[in-house]
Amino acid sequence: MVRTLIWFVYFWIILLFYIPSLIRCKVYDIQGKVMERDALIQKSVSRWAKSLVNLSGSKIKVIGEENIPKNEPVLFVSNHQGNFDIPILLGYIQKPKAFIAKIETKKLPIIRTWMRLMKCIFIDRKDIRQSVNAIKMGVKLLKEGYSYVIFPEGTRSKDGNLGEFKPGSLKLATKSNVPIVPITIKGSKNIMKKNSYLIQPAYVEVIISPAIDMKTTSVKDTKSLSEKIKDIIAENL
Repeated sequence: MVRTLIWFVYFWIILLFYIPSLIRCKVYDIQGKVMERDALIQKSVSRWAKSLVNLSGSKIKVIGEENIPKNEPVLFVSNHQGNFDIPILLGYIQKPKAFIAKIETKKLPIIRTWMRLMKCIFIDRKDIRQSVNAIKMGVKLLKEGYSYVIFPEGTRSKDGNLGEFKPGSLKLATKSNVPIVPITIKGSKNIMKKNSYLIQPAYVEVIISPAIDMKTTSVKDTKSLSEKIKDIIAENL
């Protein structure tokens, strides 16, 4: 319980500590200094996320980071075990990335500003038209060079087992032709279990599988593609 209380207090205090960096990022954005903005975002967000994971007492092992294409945008497709999946991916995978996020996250002060600067895309799953427009925006930004993470299960797993994949989100890859990088997260559910706010140390493996080249793969439709990726992730679980 003490660790949990310390973690939540630290969560908000450290956000305040990064406000000067946030202001600099906004200034760079206004000035059109894209490279400076993105470099500072990556540095700040990665450090912030890693500190949150470290404070939980957890140990993270990343396997296969050499499988990530270095000089082009990618679509990371990951299973979703717990609340710590996002800080783990932000802090322990070095390639800059944004997320396709639920619209509810726009309610979080300070965090929502970072997310907008990162080019995160907010999706209202109750609004089909807005969801379609969000996917179109994602395709546009992928083509512009930004990498994204999606959780095709749509929500956190209750028991760590894979849920059904929603193939619609994979239109981001089929329409942009960027490589897909499957990611398997094992053990993050044990840091903060679903329906509980108690934080405890855990050992987590992040397994990065070889990229699927959308320009050469014979699997083009989103349903078959989602099944292929789900099989890859399931094999590593």
